[in-house]
Amino acid sequence: MKVIDLINNSKTTAFSFEVLPPLKGNGIEKVYKTIDTLREFDPKYINITTHRSEMVYKTMENGLFKCVAERHRPGTVAIAAAIKNKYNINVVPHILCSGFSKEETEYVLIDLDFLGIHDLLLLRGDKAKHDSSFKPVANGYSHATELQVQINRFNEGYFEDGTKMKEERVEKFSYGVAGYPEKHDESPNLESDIAYLKQKVEAGAEYVVTQMFFDNQKYFDFVKRCREEGINVPVIPGIKPITKMSQLNILPKVFHVDIPEAFASELRKCKTDEEAKRAGIEWCIMQAKELKANNVPSIHFYTMSDASSVKQIAKNVY
Repeated sequence: MKVIDLINNSKTTAFSFEVLPPLKGNGIEKVYKTIDTLREFDPKYINITTHRSEMVYKTMENGLFKCVAERHRPGTVAIAAAIKNKYNINVVPHILCSGFSKEETEYVLIDLDFLGIHDLLLLRGDKAKHDSSFKPVANGYSHATELQVQINRFNEGYFEDGTKMKEERVEKFSYGVAGYPEKHDESPNLESDIAYLKQKVEAGAEYVVTQMFFDNQKYFDFVKRCREEGINVPVIPGIKPITKMSQLNILPKVFHVDIPEAFASELRKCKTDEEAKRAGIEWCIMQAKELKANNVPSIHFYTMSDASSVKQIAKNVY
């Protein structure tokens, strides 16, 4: 059963979360520990993030520098397969424009198809660290809507070069896309952002997962505006518990989200990360309870490799 069916068929607000592939050289045990910690809450699906390669300069033996591509968190497809095999839970690997060519994307789709993994989350992804603005790689995509075209064509039985697959497609990919209650940082305004989101839904996106937010009213207002524009697919709120004092300043800068003053003032009172973590849990419990009371289809938790906070929240909400 696809993720969209699990969401639509759930009689109560569904639970899901996101995991990061381990840093290169580390094992999968930490991912398993996260899942084991949260498994009791019956996750309908688990998202697995994907990370682009970055260009770094390495010193060669002759003293010159060589520019090479380096990926710090490889293995999204392998981890998705391992989780599916071990836990029999739906997995949703992220598929990015950022850092991937059309050919690389096609091979990822082929591998996932072989593995029986047909749920995806499509994202443009972040710009490379060395670029001032987003730039696609050679023969890559600038927008998630372009990525949708390739996946839709793959579902119809065509490779990227236009050749027809020899065997008819038995199971097709289903996918969601991202939404931004406080607008994407590159969008001129929220109206423009929602217009592009509508294009993604009309092109085949079956649900929307939001960027993290800390003010539920912004989510409710976002959904209302989506409905007014004819976007009627499920809009799944994505939330994250703050776990460190530094995140008071880092999260707004990196993810372009506001932290309400009532919450910010509590975090400023914290003297240790442990105090900040407790404040983050309390705020996230409040968020999740209000969202659930308003019958959201699902709540998606950004664990950021810290499942202990999410477990405490889920115990109070589910």
